[in-house]
Amino acid sequence: MSCDFLALAQPGVQKLSPYVPGKPVDELARELDLDPANIVKLASNENPLGPSPKVLEAIRAELAELTRYPDGNGFELKTRLAARCGVSTAQVTLGNGSNDILDLVARAYLAPGLNAVFSQYAFAVYPISTQAVGAQGKVVPAKDWGHDLEAMLAAIDANTRVVFIANPNNPTGTWFGPDALARFLERVPENVLVVLDEAYIEYAEGDELPDGLQYLDAHPNLLVSRTFSKAYGLASLRVGYAISTQQVADVLNRVRQPFNVNSLALAAACAALDDSGYLAEGRRINDLGMVQLEEGFRRLGLTWIPSKGNFIAVDIGRDAAAIYQALLAEGVIVRPVGGYGMPNHLRISIGLPEENARCLEALAKVLARG
Repeated sequence: MSCDFLALAQPGVQKLSPYVPGKPVDELARELDLDPANIVKLASNENPLGPSPKVLEAIRAELAELTRYPDGNGFELKTRLAARCGVSTAQVTLGNGSNDILDLVARAYLAPGLNAVFSQYAFAVYPISTQAVGAQGKVVPAKDWGHDLEAMLAAIDANTRVVFIANPNNPTGTWFGPDALARFLERVPENVLVVLDEAYIEYAEGDELPDGLQYLDAHPNLLVSRTFSKAYGLASLRVGYAISTQQVADVLNRVRQPFNVNSLALAAACAALDDSGYLAEGRRINDLGMVQLEEGFRRLGLTWIPSKGNFIAVDIGRDAAAIYQALLAEGVIVRPVGGYGMPNHLRISIGLPEENARCLEALAKVLARG
């Protein structure tokens, strides 16, 4: 009889389910024999604009060096990020997407007997990274679909080493303001690392959301995690970063894999930082698309969770799994979030105006069938 390698895995790993990403366009085309050109994907919170021309130019210039390893320290990108964020390069950690940053934190600071605190309906990677290293995940019930920061404070105990908070949160799109964050950080024990996940921060304007970077000097136990996958349009290249104290960054770099960010991603991220026009246009399209979807939901008699991200969770009023499948048959890919404990919701990414219209048209058609 063959060996049971699941039984040999670490207990925390045995209990994990693999992360399920949004369905790719090509996969749906194969499954239902659809034309990929006629499929609309609004499932993975991707930037609908396509890549920045400056990014494409930077990638083309880097292609001749594909036989070389990337700069393992990411000197140029770290230098640009440090200047942008007002910190030293020693405070910057680069990741293979911000998911990598979250995993580095878990590997560096969590272990069996220790725990991490995070909210109900929080990003799936928090429990995955926590369980994978044998630590306990303490899930705090949400308040109005968002973080109950007071309850999260109360959940911290002597064995807590990390608190994961996302602002805005994925998949709910909920957020908290500057005062709430300041009160929270003032009361977190100094030996607990607060990971502030700001993957969608670029979609906010003005003082809508607190800028985590402004709290770093006063709170050495704060780490701010960000990504180039969303507003900067580099999802396929996988590049994210963390800003923290120099000591925390040093710890993360001890467990970081060598060359974890590839050369094309490094060049693209540098170019993306220089393209403020692309960022502004992405925000404009997102704001218009959010209004377009909300108005469409209102016409259909649906409710939704207000969002500050580039996505919105809509309440179908019943188990949304069948609606999701019916939308696939119409060539529209959205994201079911039953795995997050939200079986009646679908999370829909903001697309181009014509993509949003196609989604609303398909949703109306499917719902009319009863």
